Amino acid sequence: MKQKNRPIMILGCTSDAGKSLVVTAICRLLANRGVKVAPFKAQNMSNNAAITQDGLEIGRAQYLQALAAKAQPSVLMNPVLLKPSADTQSQVIINGKVNNEISQLPWMDRKRLVWPEVQKSLHQLIEAFDQVVIEGAGSPAEINLREGDIVNMSVALECQADVYLVSDIDRGGSFAHLLGTWACLSVEEQKLIKGFVLNKFRGDPALLGNAMDWLEQKTGIPTVANLPYYRHQLPEEDSFRLGTTWQRGKINIGILYYPYASNMDEFDPLIYQDDINLVPITKDIDLSHFDALILPGSKNSGASLQFLKQTGLATSIKQFKASGKLILGICGGLQILGDNIFDPLNLEGGNQSGLGLIALSTTLQAEKSTKQTTIKWQNTDIKGYEIHHGDTTIGKDVTVFMEEHLGWQSANVYTTYLHGAFENKPFYDWFMRQVGGHENGLQWTAHLQTELDKLAQMFEKHGWL
Repeated sequence: MKQKNRPIMILGCTSDAGKSLVVTAICRLLANRGVKVAPFKAQNMSNNAAITQDGLEIGRAQYLQALAAKAQPSVLMNPVLLKPSADTQSQVIINGKVNNEISQLPWMDRKRLVWPEVQKSLHQLIEAFDQVVIEGAGSPAEINLREGDIVNMSVALECQADVYLVSDIDRGGSFAHLLGTWACLSVEEQKLIKGFVLNKFRGDPALLGNAMDWLEQKTGIPTVANLPYYRHQLPEEDSFRLGTTWQRGKINIGILYYPYASNMDEFDPLIYQDDINLVPITKDIDLSHFDALILPGSKNSGASLQFLKQTGLATSIKQFKASGKLILGICGGLQILGDNIFDPLNLEGGNQSGLGLIALSTTLQAEKSTKQTTIKWQNTDIKGYEIHHGDTTIGKDVTVFMEEHLGWQSANVYTTYLHGAFENKPFYDWFMRQVGGHENGLQWTAHLQTELDKLAQMFEKHGWL
């Protein structure tokens, strides 16, 4: 039997230290070397979900890492997904499906129920792959959360992983972060740390002086990599490269960035085009200068709708519609643009009147529709995914925009339940024709593969593998 490698685990001193990107880089580097590799993150918190081939939800980051590993995305790679739906409430997805019982439990009471699922998924991956690359969450030094930990050192100890601790040096204070995080660990946990990693370094490496030697003298652990600040065109997990304000000479598209906006990574094919400026709208401003508006998905359409009404944006969107410019609503945005959101189970705060810009009525259902979807649209196949609770019916002056159950149009208002549409060049080009832009859509799948290979090359040059 082929000798398996000990799992590699990437932990961070802070959130946004670069853990996800480092795991993605390692997965692609090893896959390009012919290693059968898989990513793993026990628990992710994000409203950016992906749908596997068998219709189950996992975090978008683990989906991308699976693509980097040239492996089929699976719920084994992310058995627990938390989707925030209120300030102190998250929907809990276990093995790809909503678990309402666990969702109602206090945070610290969940471990006894979800830890066995984490163990099972982790060991199945270790058995099936030659190398598993694990991502932690936040920081293992969050002492207040250690009792309920199922994603950081609990996982490292479970599989005796080789752990590498990453610090974002661009923020400053990296050596204090690394030393302090290491000091917060138990002796047993410290023994698993094999190296420190500086990430997002800019400038002359000579400026680091003997700091790495100093850190090794304090801890006995070497700094194994100094990764440069690396600009890429891969989906971000929780932050987005949106513009800040309207720009002259560009196609300015306003995106309603309301609370619980979800699946924002699907707009990356727009963001990475030089002629487009995608601007987040978070308060009531003059929308007349924009060439189009997009209402994205939402984990809580009711709360997002209330935000639009309370800020005055609801009125501004209605005024924008009168200009005749394009408005596109995706999933939750579709529901918000309609006449009514009926919520008989009180999933999102009860019944509400929508913006009334298209005669659609949506009833929220207990069961969520989650599946990958391929449809025939304007004589060509386009691919995407569905992830919604809503069952929508149409009223007067509404025509089918996509297939009967997927999207509708009325005048300049277009709606769809299909996420990922912009990743299809025909849809991107259609959108650009509506706003007077160039039909320069990327072949997004091929673009991602190229970006993953570039990332792996960077890591091979500056990493430790």
